[in-house]
Amino acid sequence: MQQDRTSEWFVPKIGPRNFRIGIGMLFLPYTAIVTCFALWGSLVTDFTLDRIVSIGIIYFLAVGVAAHFLDAVGGKTKPWGTLPKRKITSIAISSLVIVFTIGLYYAFLDSPLLFPIGIIEGFFLFAYNLELFGGKFHNNISTIISWGILPVFAGSAIQSNSISIETIILSCISAGITYVLITTSRKYKELKKEGIESSKIKNKENILKIITLVVLSGTILFFILRV
Repeated sequence: MQQDRTSEWFVPKIGPRNFRIGIGMLFLPYTAIVTCFALWGSLVTDFTLDRIVSIGIIYFLAVGVAAHFLDAVGGKTKPWGTLPKRKITSIAISSLVIVFTIGLYYAFLDSPLLFPIGIIEGFFLFAYNLELFGGKFHNNISTIISWGILPVFAGSAIQSNSISIETIILSCISAGITYVLITTSRKYKELKKEGIESSKIKNKENILKIITLVVLSGTILFFILRV
């Protein structure tokens, strides 16, 4: 089944089609939100800026590039049309090489808790986006765990190699946000597909924009208060 998503609110309205598709495939608002969750985990404990940057790069590349690019070529739907599978897969794998290189460096250095987190995240990345095991892991629970909970844990682990009560509380908040995000996004896509009730489409779109803005601004404020 093929659905055109080039009209999505996060896709540039100007520029060559390939450029617009490339930016759209990154799902920048959602990628930014998950990256922010990872930063929350770092900011809740004693942190160093180099590790904050590192965990940010890890999740931006893992979610924004690897996960979304694999989903574009491996999922049942083809929302971006027919893409050069070999090229897209190569970009995704290259991103993962960078992700695991950074992650393994810190895991071996002094943050071994990143090992189990990385293994679980890697499993969900492939199982969800390539719909392995008959698509059994292509569901809300997998998304909440891999997008909402584990990023916070990873952010804390890379800084302190620990999961504190504060980390767990933040992961519960991020899990709740993720649930609202994915359920709203799914309803938004259904309404867009039907092409009717534009007021409802706009309402869902506004909710997604508000979630993105709140998470981004909240993360910036959190960082300022902790510096």
